[in-house]
Amino acid sequence: MIRPDAPVLLEIRDLHASVADQPILHGVNLTLRAGEIHAVMGRNGSGKSTLSKVLAGHPAYTVTGGSVRYRGEDLLALDPEQRARIGLFLGFQYPVEIPGVSNLEFLRVATNARRQEGGEEELDTFAFEDLVNEKLQVVQMDPAFLERSVNEGFSGGEKKRNEILQMALLEPVVAILDETDSGLDIDALRIVSGGVNHLAGPDNATLLITHYQRLLDAITPDYVHVMAHGRILRTGGKELALELEQRGYDWVDAEPAVLEAV
Repeated sequence: MIRPDAPVLLEIRDLHASVADQPILHGVNLTLRAGEIHAVMGRNGSGKSTLSKVLAGHPAYTVTGGSVRYRGEDLLALDPEQRARIGLFLGFQYPVEIPGVSNLEFLRVATNARRQEGGEEELDTFAFEDLVNEKLQVVQMDPAFLERSVNEGFSGGEKKRNEILQMALLEPVVAILDETDSGLDIDALRIVSGGVNHLAGPDNATLLITHYQRLLDAITPDYVHVMAHGRILRTGGKELALELEQRGYDWVDAEPAVLEAV
């Protein structure tokens, strides 16, 4: 739901960034308010995933200009761990495997770190198991996955569901989902998108990065943005995603940019 008077949770202004001395972002502007879902679309190489990694604080990416404020605070001044603790979540396009680390223990430590940051008491093993079993229902995961190493031997769909399980437990203020639909079959897409919809609320915001309209059939965005050449060139509603599905991306470069006030 578009809420123009809602609190601003994330404000990106004229953001420039590079990787290995190669400029990728060339002035990104974007504002996320509480209760909103934004989708960013674009060709491969347009800067979408770079934007997500810069926001999360990936050390390989260097910010060369602009600003990012999270609830009024300078996000770029914070370490990646601190960004996660205060409520910024990144769901990876390719979740990594962590052999030898129990999924249950990983989730418990991460959840307690987030709770500690919010001034809440840590959950003991038994209380956490009750909580995680409740959240498993959101993503329809078998509890047996908790006993395995993080993502080790998981299918693509299972890895993505595990990401949404993390999101359910951490209750982020701003969730960035980098191509969550990548590699998902129809059933897995339904489960993952259902989890995202379930977790979206009036006090948080979601940024979806995707290539395809099919994700937006399941998760209705308030705004759709099109990235090209490291900038957002076009902003509109869901009808913009439908136009991209029909016409591709060539017209985005050929026609004058149209940006709604966001």
